[in-house]
Amino acid sequence: MSDTRTTGAPGLRRRPRETPASVGRNKVPAVTASFWAVKILTTGMGETTSDYLARALGPVPAVAGAAVLLAAALAAQARADRHRPAVYWAAVVMVSVFGTMAADVAHVALGVPYAVSATAFALALAGVFGLWQRLEGTLAVDTVRGGRREVLYWAAVMTTFALGTAVGDLTAAGLGWGYLASGLLFAALIAVPALGHRVLRLPSVLAFWWAYVLTRPLGACFADWVGVGRERGGLGLGTGPVSLVLGAVIAAAVLWLAIRSRQPARAAV
Repeated sequence: MSDTRTTGAPGLRRRPRETPASVGRNKVPAVTASFWAVKILTTGMGETTSDYLARALGPVPAVAGAAVLLAAALAAQARADRHRPAVYWAAVVMVSVFGTMAADVAHVALGVPYAVSATAFALALAGVFGLWQRLEGTLAVDTVRGGRREVLYWAAVMTTFALGTAVGDLTAAGLGWGYLASGLLFAALIAVPALGHRVLRLPSVLAFWWAYVLTRPLGACFADWVGVGRERGGLGLGTGPVSLVLGAVIAAAVLWLAIRSRQPARAAV
């Protein structure tokens, strides 16, 4: 948690310590099993939706349309007074779609190798985390209530999606391991921060962001494996149908979360 002491830079002050009442206004969801499940689903949907739209509409219209929808989703999230599941997860879905496109554009349109783009996005994420830590004194997500901290949070989220996309493409295509093998690899790797936190007392914030980055290639690799053609090592079910199924599951999960989020307030009346 942050305190009221000043940082080393002139004019920068850390935010005051959070109180139980202020934590209740947190604008991002609690880190639970349902959070991780929906997060992984959004990564898979973002991957297949991005591929489908790029082929159906063309790269330029797809990227432009995704950028507009992303801006609208983030604006709605910024206006929310507290965590609202439908608003929050709509923003995450659009970050997933646009983050995939950003990584794909770097490789396909600009010819940047996956290893280079992954390194660049990793450095960018380190820069976001460094700025966040310097300004706020913590990278914890349990006190994101708006303002500067929320901007830093979404900057980190967007960068993790781009990084995860580049890393997943690097293993699946760049190194030639394929989507299924890559998905299994990331499924094993994502258990490392959880075990590290439980067994080795790895700091919870580090474990969270470590796992958060890995959710992207994990979900994307399995979604690609199901959706892409057999000539690319997939099951060939189609990126469009996979996107629709994942979208329906996400919508149902978010509806359930929204109903659950209202229950404590009703009980307190």
